[in-house]
Amino acid sequence: MTENTHKAGFVNIIGKPNVGKSTLMNVLIGERLSIISSKAQTTRHRIMGIINDDHYQIVFSDTPGMLKPKYELHKNMMSFVHMSLEDADVILFVTDLFETDEEIEDVLEKINDSGVPVLLVINKIDLNKENRLEEVTEYWTQRLRTETVIPISATESFNTERILQEILDRLPVHEPFYDKDELTTRPERFFASEIIREKIFLNYKKEIPYSTEVTIEDFVEESKIIRIRAVIYVERSSQKGIVIGEGGKALKRVGTQAREEMEKFFSKKVFLETFVKVEEDWRKSKNKLKRFGYDQ
Repeated sequence: MTENTHKAGFVNIIGKPNVGKSTLMNVLIGERLSIISSKAQTTRHRIMGIINDDHYQIVFSDTPGMLKPKYELHKNMMSFVHMSLEDADVILFVTDLFETDEEIEDVLEKINDSGVPVLLVINKIDLNKENRLEEVTEYWTQRLRTETVIPISATESFNTERILQEILDRLPVHEPFYDKDELTTRPERFFASEIIREKIFLNYKKEIPYSTEVTIEDFVEESKIIRIRAVIYVERSSQKGIVIGEGGKALKRVGTQAREEMEKFFSKKVFLETFVKVEEDWRKSKNKLKRFGYDQ
């Protein structure tokens, strides 16, 4: 490797909710950094994952799904999307066989005006039962100034290696932005909170997952165990009862699943304590959102 040939840059993954952006980043990175659920709007923050090689460094960003904001929280989530358009060397625009450009026309206009190379990634082609791929490709290529179209199935890791090659073809020559042994820019306690949030999305229905936020009060790593104290915040007292469940069973189930996932993620035993508190209407308050880390 020489400084004259080493490539490095930022590749930002954007698209509407639930098209598979987080699954795709996890596949590309080879690690489970972004949380996954079948519900839309699971990702709330911009999460960076890094691929390192002797000859290149790719810094991926998984961003929240593009939507029309209804709360202050949504505005903060969309700020991560707009910020990702400003520092991208390559944009991966991810869609699937079922989404349209409804409600995101203004973002598409910004993408087209950005001058950044756009790779159109059409996900979920394993569900292409009605041969819709050609129709979907035509639809999006009329709306996006895209350099190439890559049909994939992120869940089956089909054709994802082509994405990597297309990125490398467009990545600028640059020295690494981060140490070569780094996998992400986020701290460990962030991933602990995200794992708990994922289990909440998997275990509760309707509005509960969207009304909860998780903070890590204590994260103490010892030689053989990590001790974590987490607080799950909800917006109303009635939601607190649902999260805890009868006899504490629902909260215990979430805690057990989260602890098992953390032990795999951190490769160490975890002792996890979870508590539930009410923070009324936190999604609508700028000050409360800032306290929860939505300060963009």
